[in-house]
Formats: sequence, C-alpha cells, structure tokens
Amino acid sequence: MPNCVFANPEIGSGNQLTEKENRTDLDPVRSKPGSAGAHRFCTVLSLGRVSYRRGLELQREAFALVRAGGEDRILLLEHDPVLTIGRGGSEANLLVSREILAQQGIELYEVERGGDITYHGPGQLVGYPILGLNQHGRDVHKLLRGYEEAAIRALSVLGIEARRDPAYTGVWVGEDKIMAIGVAVRHWVSYHGFAFNIDPNLDHFKLINPCGIMDRGVTSLAKILGRPVERTEMERLLLRELSVVFGLEMRV
Repeated sequence: MPNCVFANPEIGSGNQLTEKENRTDLDPVRSKPGSAGAHRFCTVLSLGRVSYRRGLELQREAFALVRAGGEDRILLLEHDPVLTIGRGGSEANLLVSREILAQQGIELYEVERGGDITYHGPGQLVGYPILGLNQHGRDVHKLLRGYEEAAIRALSVLGIEARRDPAYTGVWVGEDKIMAIGVAVRHWVSYHGFAFNIDPNLDHFKLINPCGIMDRGVTSLAKILGRPVERTEMERLLLRELSVVFGLEMRV
C-alpha cells in the first residue's frame, strides 16, 4: 500500500531499501513504453469505497490468482479514513494519540509493506496493481518509476506539471506530494501500490509526518485545479497511462 519505501524481492524477507536508495534508477520509462515485459492482459476492478481490512483481503485474493499464473490485476478503490504503518515505520511519526484517532473515526493498521506512515481516506484514488514481475522484468525500481511516469503523464493531460524528486519516491507538484507510492513483492508478484490525492481531507495528513517526511507538504488535484474532479476521470487517465508504461491491455 502506498508509502515511500518498499519491500525488496524475492519473498518479502524484510529486506528494504531506504528512501535515497530508492533513487538509483531515475530514468523515465517514457522512451520505451511497455518495454519491461511482453504484452499482457490486465483485469481492472473499480470497487468504490472499501474498508481497509476488506482491501487487504481483496489484494491477497488477487495475489494468489496472479501467482498461480492468472493475468495481472489492478484494484481501484478508496478507503474509509485509515492510517497505515509499514515495516520500516513506527508510531514515532504519528502526531496524536490513538484515542484522538478513535474519536475522529480513523483506524490504524500495521501492514506488511515497506515504509513509514501514510493516510488513506475518501477522495483519494488508491490503486493496488497485482503484477507478475516475471513478465515485467523483475525490476522493482522500474516498477516504481513506472507508477510515477503514469501519474506524471496523466497530470500533464490536465495541464499540471508534476515531477519526480531526487530524494523521495512519489509524484510531486512543486514541493507538495500528490501521489504516494509503496509496494511489497513476494514470489515476484507485486502488491500494495499508490495513493493519488483527488480531493481527500488534507487536514488528516496533519495527524502524521507523511512517509516520515517533515519538510514537505501534501496537495490534491482539486486544490491545484480549484474545481471538483470526478474520480472516474482520474481513473481513466491513470489506466490509460499505466497501460502504455507497462504494456497492458486493460479489461475493466
């Protein structure tokens, strides 16, 4: 699930790359879309609002199918308000008590992905690509750069200049993060993924140091454009660019 650091393959043994080690391959993939592997079908499930617990269950079901040789899958959804802490994090970057979280109806989970703490909630497009990396090059750096590239391309269609950051994984507009990324990989199948801020409650990010980063901000598509944005519009744009970058034929 989305965050800033990721678990290293092969079988989720706990090896992790730090934020700066994440940046050893900064070359965009735009020159060779889909070059990581052969053309693949991908089933897309647009699920609406789903609890975080249910989202984990759905990921695990999809993971088992892809590992058994099934086609790739992408789950698109939004979560009820929740904070998640990856294997590289702790509650050190949680700025309020668990009691305050409970009062605000925000759940807290510790999960198997790498990375630190992040927020999910309504108004955020969460994507969980479950990809068989044996068909996509067995390259986790390239996987992350591909997610970044797809979002940068999608935002450019809307007239927004987004960028990578040399220090941190994710997609940025100016000094503010608009999409967080974090994956786990087991048996060369990826899961967890990205969280794109369409119009979430940005005040909820003030409850944490997002991804453990204290000197950057968080933004949303609605804030940048100054208008509401339909989730389906961003889904369509991201799916189109993911299909190009990863050589996937999407079946919604």
